[in-house]
Amino acid sequence: MSAESPIESWKLTLPCTRAEAEAIDAADDLAIDAVIMTTETVEDEVETWRLDAYSEREPDAAMIAALQALVPSAAGTTPQIEALVAQDWITLSQAGLEPLSEGRFVVHTSAHPIAPPDGGRAFLIDAGQAFGTGHHATTSGCLALLDRLADQNFANVIDIGTGTGLLAFAAAHLWPDARVMATDIDPAAIRVTAENAGLNKIAGIDLVVADGTLDDRVTASAPYDLLIANILAGPLVSMAPEIAAIATPEATIILAGLLDSQREAVVAAFAACGCTFEAMDRRGDWTILHLTAGATRYVPEGPFDPKGRDGWALDL
Repeated sequence: MSAESPIESWKLTLPCTRAEAEAIDAADDLAIDAVIMTTETVEDEVETWRLDAYSEREPDAAMIAALQALVPSAAGTTPQIEALVAQDWITLSQAGLEPLSEGRFVVHTSAHPIAPPDGGRAFLIDAGQAFGTGHHATTSGCLALLDRLADQNFANVIDIGTGTGLLAFAAAHLWPDARVMATDIDPAAIRVTAENAGLNKIAGIDLVVADGTLDDRVTASAPYDLLIANILAGPLVSMAPEIAAIATPEATIILAGLLDSQREAVVAAFAACGCTFEAMDRRGDWTILHLTAGATRYVPEGPFDPKGRDGWALDL
């Protein structure tokens, strides 16, 4: 490379399947020093997807191994590694993220600005450290369900595992008089949510770093009449009692981050806490659940065990 063309970032590419891509997009923290994007290369063909990882440093053996572990279907495939010269690698990583529309909402990145539909709302959510650009089926499905609930009235909303803050922002738009709290176990996600709130001119959301509902600020503001938890099936099962415990009687509960094969286990865990299954939205292999809390407020039988968070990796 010449002095006029310094290497500023690197791109690693591997083939993957749709199931692998969705699992990557849904993961809370991959612990890989790269921005990872997955793209459908042939429409509606589940085996023809692509993983692109953008990094400020050249991929070493450890990074390559970690990325290859995410896509077992590519075993034996040599990754394509490309040096990117004098380019904005964050913008490159977002280049494939076309605007997404769900009901009255449009979600876009800086690379693809778009005006909202009449009476709608556009959110600028760039890809980065936190999950929830809206493009994954779990997030877009929650967004669609919130849009369908617009005619209902909610006064106290909590978004557990907020990621980028997108679902909390949608709730704040739909119910401007409601109190909205957004929590995440990852401090980086709360920082990203705060930044996104500023970019989207959204004020008044309470941001809390919390392990599930295990924080005094979360319980002090309970009960909530709309609860959103877009995380993973394992934590949803282990957290069912504590989520039910902070819900008002007959509260609306939206759950996502689970595969359809995990749906029965999640529904059963919440049914044991008095919650009733209302409806679901299946998107590919993923399912978004709409539940209603019991007619009386749920009282847990004993203290919560935070060790249940080990369920992040639970294969239900």
